[in-house]
Parts: sequence; C-alpha cells; structure tokens
Amino acid sequence: MSGHSKWATTKHRKGAKDSARAKVFAKIIRQVEVAAREGGGDPASNASLRTMYQKAREASVPIDTIERAIKRGTGELEGVRYEAVTYEGYAPGGIAMIVETLTDNRNRTSAEVKHLFSKNGGTIAEPGAVSWQFDRKGILEIQGPLDEEQLLEWVLEAGGENFEANGSNFTVTTEPHDVALVRDALEAFGLKVLSADLTLVAQTSIPVDEEGEAKKVLRLMDAIDEHDDVQNVFSNFDISDEIMATFEG
Repeated sequence: MSGHSKWATTKHRKGAKDSARAKVFAKIIRQVEVAAREGGGDPASNASLRTMYQKAREASVPIDTIERAIKRGTGELEGVRYEAVTYEGYAPGGIAMIVETLTDNRNRTSAEVKHLFSKNGGTIAEPGAVSWQFDRKGILEIQGPLDEEQLLEWVLEAGGENFEANGSNFTVTTEPHDVALVRDALEAFGLKVLSADLTLVAQTSIPVDEEGEAKKVLRLMDAIDEHDDVQNVFSNFDISDEIMATFEG
C-alpha cells in the first residue's frame, strides 16, 4: 500500500476517535452539494452524487442532513455556492502534493493555503506542475480476509482494475466513472464494501526513509487537511509501516 494510502488510513482512524468528526461531516456535505449542483439531485442518474451520498452514509451523516445538502445543491433550498479550486505544490524533500478545496471565497482560501505551505516547509507550484504525476481513480475498501485468487476473479468480473492488501482488508482500484457499478457488482458477490471514493493515485512514489523528514511531510499534510475548505490532500510519498506507526501513536 502506498505511503499516501497509509496516511489516509491513519487519518481516518484518528478522526474516528476525536472531535474531528464534525469537520469531516462538513467537508462531505460540501461534496454532496457540489455533486448535486453539477449533475442533478437524483443519485440513480448522477454517479458522483451517488458516490458522495454513500460516503456520507458511511461517515454516519444523518439522512435528512444529506437530503438538505442535495436540495441546496439543486437550488431547492438557499445555500452558499461553493467553487472547486485545486492547488499544487511540494512538501519537504520534493514530494508532490495536490490540494482540492471547495470554497465560497477563492482569495481567502488561496492566501491561507499558501501560508500553510510556507509555514510548514512546503512550496506552492504553478497549475500543472505536479498534476501530471497522478491519475484519477475510484477506490473501494473491501472487508477481508478473502482468498486473493477468488477476489481477483470477482474484481475483474465486476469491472475493477486491480486490488492490493490493506492490512486485513483489500483496496480495489477502478476507473472513476465505474465506482458505483463496481461497488454494486462486488456486493452482489457477497463482499462487504467498507467505503468507496474518488481519489488521485500517484504514478510513481518517492521513498522517505528518514523519520525526521517523514514527520515534516506528514505535518504539512495534516496542517493543510485540517483547513475547513480543504476536501482532499494527495501526495506521492512512500513511508515505511514502522514510521507510519510512530506517527499514528
């Protein structure tokens, strides 16, 4: 599993244990609103909305909260209009980073994200400087343990691309527009899908072997991820399990 995926897993575990849950709710709700605004309010015909709806339910966001967000997105209810803005940059050691935000004030968010990069040893880059190193993918976490040969057969039949072990579970990769279809197919095989989301996957990873340098990278990613307007942070580092365990502790 890539270093970035390990960071995302660690972040999820930490968020489940502390007051970050409310902030997670707010970020997911923004994603629901934008998906509804861009593709309509029916999850059956809007694959992005369906994915975000399921993501919200997996995070235990109440159904009425999700439905109000959809109505704000479609204009049935008044609400703030969010704009998607993406930033690119580098963490210490030349690690590539992509930051996806949803904001109602582009100038404010831009200044604050740039400040977080500078304060934590990173640098902002021009648009396109690092995005070419990443591919947009769908990613699903499947509950294990499972027979890997059987899982591969099911994944390919469902339309997925590949899978890799993630602790006792498995991470399945798909094309972004196939997430909902692959999820339905895997569940039809009797598998338990723990989560499904859209992500950016680095084409190659940069190893970070020194603990001090690794902590600088993780500190920057955490600082940016905690910003209210930031929805996702992606990177191409590869940090060992031992160092990640130290960070989680």
